[in-house]
Amino acid sequence: MKSTLKYVLFYFSVLVLTVASKFFLGPNVTLSGVSPVIALALFSGMIAREKDKMFLLPLVALFVSDACMQLLYEQNLFPYAGFYAGQWKNYLLLLTLPFLAAIIGASSRVRVLIGAVAGPTLYFLISNFFVWMQAGEAVYTKDMNGLVQCYTLAIPFYRNSLIATLVLLPMLLTTYRYWVATRVAVLSSR
Repeated sequence: MKSTLKYVLFYFSVLVLTVASKFFLGPNVTLSGVSPVIALALFSGMIAREKDKMFLLPLVALFVSDACMQLLYEQNLFPYAGFYAGQWKNYLLLLTLPFLAAIIGASSRVRVLIGAVAGPTLYFLISNFFVWMQAGEAVYTKDMNGLVQCYTLAIPFYRNSLIATLVLLPMLLTTYRYWVATRVAVLSSR
């Protein structure tokens, strides 16, 4: 199979996976957060040769999935809007993850594991801090108790995004390295 076709199929599959996870898992509160988006952001930072383009794949995947959910929402086929106020913060935060991954690298399994834990953790800490800062007094008080409550209530989402990233990041890297970019060096066992 030609190299270009492999890239196209790989990236198309990633987009389908992102949309499908948001459509099928997003509305279920117990599965919310199971998404490839953080893994994609880390993956992009780990494999990008041109660092100025490493944010494109996660950004496009998130935007396409949000646009699909918005269209379905407008047709009363999905329970919540794909686009909402303050969403730009999630996009901005997502754009920091490829840079984190580029610093960590993917030269070993240990580095991939560090990235798979660091990405969702950083996202959890910053995004929920934003939630706490923006929430009205009726939701979270503006003190340490309110902040702890905000983080505590978000633990299920963190757990889901951590599990998804721990599973999907190695899968993305392995698929990419062994099927798409067959000339890329194999991960060492360190």
